[in-house]
Amino acid sequence: METGGGRFGVSETLGALNAALKKKPGPPASVWFKESSARNLRSRDFLAPQAALRPLFPGGQVPKDIIEDVISLKCPGVPPLQSCQQTPLGLTVQLQRPAAFQQVLNSIAEFTKPFQSAGGQSIILNCTPLWSWRSLDMLSLSNLRAILVTDHLAEVLRIQGLNVHLVPAVPDEGIQKFLHQLRVDWPSELETTFIPEDVLALKQVLSQCPYATVPGLEPGQTRLADDVIFKVHLKNFLAQQSLEGYDPNLDVCLVTEEKLRVLAQLRQMALRCAGTGPGGCCRVVHVVSCEGEFQQQQVDLLWRMLDLGAHTALQEELMVKGDRISLKTFLFLLCSLPLPFWSSTTDEKGSVPASEDLDAKKHLVCGPVKVANSPSPVGAPQYFQLRRCQMYEASVMKYGDLVQDNSWTEIISVLTSAAMRFEMLSTAHQSQIFLNLEDSSISTKGTKSGAFVMYNCARLATLFKTYQQAVEQGAYPAFPPASELNFSLLREEGEWLLLFNYILPFPETLSQAAQLPLSSKGIRITASTEAEPLPHLFSQMFARLQLMRGVRDVIHRALATLHLPPLSQI
Repeated sequence: METGGGRFGVSETLGALNAALKKKPGPPASVWFKESSARNLRSRDFLAPQAALRPLFPGGQVPKDIIEDVISLKCPGVPPLQSCQQTPLGLTVQLQRPAAFQQVLNSIAEFTKPFQSAGGQSIILNCTPLWSWRSLDMLSLSNLRAILVTDHLAEVLRIQGLNVHLVPAVPDEGIQKFLHQLRVDWPSELETTFIPEDVLALKQVLSQCPYATVPGLEPGQTRLADDVIFKVHLKNFLAQQSLEGYDPNLDVCLVTEEKLRVLAQLRQMALRCAGTGPGGCCRVVHVVSCEGEFQQQQVDLLWRMLDLGAHTALQEELMVKGDRISLKTFLFLLCSLPLPFWSSTTDEKGSVPASEDLDAKKHLVCGPVKVANSPSPVGAPQYFQLRRCQMYEASVMKYGDLVQDNSWTEIISVLTSAAMRFEMLSTAHQSQIFLNLEDSSISTKGTKSGAFVMYNCARLATLFKTYQQAVEQGAYPAFPPASELNFSLLREEGEWLLLFNYILPFPETLSQAAQLPLSSKGIRITASTEAEPLPHLFSQMFARLQLMRGVRDVIHRALATLHLPPLSQI
């Protein structure tokens, strides 16, 4: 094979290893997998299990010439291999680790961005709870979860190169202030001009729709609900269109002026995006709280009836039952949290498919949020105030009077937002969340807490600050160029775990956007520069610092998808 170049990738390596074992025409069998546990990585990096080899080779014994081909494997995206051995467990491969360290850490910027780009395609994220949110006191925890999921999903998609449009606009200053405190950047004005005539046009279409009737009083009714202008028979429409995945209880929808205004704004945005995106395509994702799922299905079907254009066939409402597809929220840091990602429409290479490949009939529904041991309902504003007070009190206990400094106002704000985001996003979006609001639930020691992650982010900042101060004092030499570092000195188990499990897969994680629900336990590693300087250890110290720079850059990139700035001190 040709000698490869470019940055290494896990999927490229697995593909090349599978192809090396191919014996028959057609796609190669997927027999290899990447190791991740510290125990297994002591002896191997990739494994083709014996059970997977038996269908390919008699008794699962791989011929020597094929093993030699694997060892000499050189192709784009594949790190150099150190060894390939037949063992009782199967065929094992170990990489040339110093070469892998050198390649990755010499070009760390390449490993903090996605492999694939969506090429400027447009997508609308419709956060449905915001349409009916009239005051801050009405915001439930489930609605807050949907907002945070939408905000995070938007940033992940932007990183992949998509043009993301958020709806609806939120003009209320009080609500905008609350969202700003959570570091949610939400538009306050519509990107398109709402024209009242659009609602009149929709009424005209409904008046000629075979599924719509002018409402009359049912037996036993004395008056119609306010603002009802049409009754639409959704069940008949569903049966004729053979649409699947919808609630079987959908029957009659009472159409109001408000529903038509929502639809008019969604249609305007979709038409605008379709006119600017490649191929005239615009996708729509409805992010729905569990309480609003039924109503949003009504709106979706109404849109399908009314829209005379093609873009409703591209609606993507990600759902969680039957053929529904789940979102694994992206939280990638030095802790045991699920790696991001939104998955439904990426292909096996992580790229966004062409418009004709899109499945058109799905919602993203966020599960309920419950509060443990709470005698009364807890709203989002109350939850925010409680967490902010707890973060302040925890900081005072740890740092005393230092917390009175003005700089701590921003720190407490970031810690509060981090705590809430990690609580809301570290569980698969369709699953129920149980919040523990007791003071004991806030700690910098729990690996799944936002405070823990931000604390360790600040520790990395302190490490580099301490080193720089030592350089200025003449205790350490200046940091040499990365190309001059001796990465063969990185032999510790934790050093390879950081590179192989976190830095190396990170670009693919961004690109695939949760095509696979990845998770792994976090690793805490320390690199102290506070000991007495010993010249013969400088080379090892520089290599470790470069590794920590890679870890820091990956963490900063991951935090950016949550709109959380990295802290330099806590």
